[in-house]
Formats: sequence, structure tokens, C-alpha cells
Amino acid sequence: MSSMKETAERFFDVCDTGKGWDACQQFCHADASFSAQAGALADVNTLQEYADWMKGLLTPVPDGQCEVRSFAVDEDRNNVTAYAVFRGTHTGEGGPVPPTGKQIEADYVYVMQFEGPKISHLTKIWNDGISLQQLGWA
Repeated sequence: MSSMKETAERFFDVCDTGKGWDACQQFCHADASFSAQAGALADVNTLQEYADWMKGLLTPVPDGQCEVRSFAVDEDRNNVTAYAVFRGTHTGEGGPVPPTGKQIEADYVYVMQFEGPKISHLTKIWNDGISLQQLGWA
């Protein structure tokens, strides 16, 4: 198994189950950056901020789970791409409105850029507008 793939899979598992930066940092450079063309993440610029944002997401959506559909390694470009679907129901406190009981099913992709054995940047590709509508938040 590729070292990049193994690191990316382990990172994905702890990040997308809401373990936060404390669990994610071992797989990332301390100054790892983050980007997404999504309004919900407009103020998130570091991977540390994103990992903690994901941790906070599971408060309003406590049954949130990710289904990985694809993991691909590009050795030539030093990156790993993960495609997944996030599913859950807004039953917990938090979010911009009281619990709606509405469900989300959101496709998203991570492109994890590596420098050496660790992630240096993560780009998230996600249509947050549809996700927010599904939850009744927009």
C-alpha cells in the first residue's frame, strides 16, 4: 500500500468522524492549508480549522456518517483524492436554526496534497448550497 494512501485514509477516517485537529495533526504539516469554493467554509483557511469545523458539524448532525466511494493516488503529483457521501439528520442542537429533523446526503471530494509523508494542503470540493437547503438551513 502506498504511504500516501495509508496516511490519507487514516486522516480521512479521523477527520470525517469528527475527532478534530488533535487526532488529525499527526498526518499533516503543522501549517497545512485548506481551501474550498463554498460559502460555509469561506473563513476556513487552515487544515486545523477545517478539522475542528468537522468536529463541530457532528453536534447538530450527531448521526452523520461518511461513505467512501473512491480513493485514488496520484504519485506523480503527490496527491490523494477521496470521493465520499455524507449522510445525517439535523436532530442535535447547533447550526443556524433549531433542529429541523431534515436529512442531508452530500457528495464531496477531498484532494490531499502531500509534501513528504504528510498532508500540506487539502481542497474540498462540495456544493454547500444544496447541503444547507437539504438541512433546512437556507
